[in-house]
Amino acid sequence: MLRKFAALLVSAALAMPAVAAPPPGVMVASQMADHAVPRLSSHSVLVLNGATGEPLYEKNIHQRMPIASITKLMTAMVLLDSGVSLDQEVTVSDAEIDRLKNTTSRLAVGTTLPRKEMLLLALMSSENRAAATLARTALPGGTAAFVERMNKKARSLGMNETVFYDPTGLDLRNTSTAGDLARMVKAAHGYPLIRAFTTTPEHQIVSVRNRVLQYRNSNALVREGNWDISIQKTGYIQEAGRCMVMQATVGSQPLIIVLLAAGGSSARVNDARSIKTWLEAHPGNWLAG
Repeated sequence: MLRKFAALLVSAALAMPAVAAPPPGVMVASQMADHAVPRLSSHSVLVLNGATGEPLYEKNIHQRMPIASITKLMTAMVLLDSGVSLDQEVTVSDAEIDRLKNTTSRLAVGTTLPRKEMLLLALMSSENRAAATLARTALPGGTAAFVERMNKKARSLGMNETVFYDPTGLDLRNTSTAGDLARMVKAAHGYPLIRAFTTTPEHQIVSVRNRVLQYRNSNALVREGNWDISIQKTGYIQEAGRCMVMQATVGSQPLIIVLLAAGGSSARVNDARSIKTWLEAHPGNWLAG
């Protein structure tokens, strides 16, 4: 009799669907632990329920890493905090030529645009010369004073594991953690202009010699238009890999997503899609509240 009962228990256990354990180094919210957890390419990942602050997915969130052009969210906040006129025209100079990594830009030296349009290019299409021009012209003391203000702003937000050396993100010494970047996303979300500019799909400008240039958003998810994204920023330098931060509504809740050091060119987008699919498959487990 006991043997028969034991056999029934074994049969029942074998019939139950197996749930894959989280990948090594990954932590998920307790209510999601009974569901298969996606394996993401990004080396560091943080997914927060933006309404409650509860972490839903964590992977290497305290590891400091280069953040590339995600830097520009801080550049935008410091610029807007400065109170400088956004309608004033500023001109790209030789100082904005990238002599660190020798990257190129379609924004030619001599291009003059209102600060507001420069900010749009910096946030929407990650235009490095636009960000550098804004930093050089915003404050007495130029770029050095601006970067000092960026670091001061980071401290005020509790971003104690973050440091900035330049306003573009080309400097690999611009480093942060996923946890700190979630704080930065939340703070930047409070600026309507940053929300609007980071989610603009495309924009056209007239450059020097009346050249018409068409710029597109650097984030494929924005260009596709299938997500409800309220703020985002991408980043890439070789040392940082493919990075992305954003706040997007999934189901009825805002999510803050930080993805650092993804693999190939589409890895960060694929990771974001995997997160969305994972959560949407089990809405009752995490949407409460």
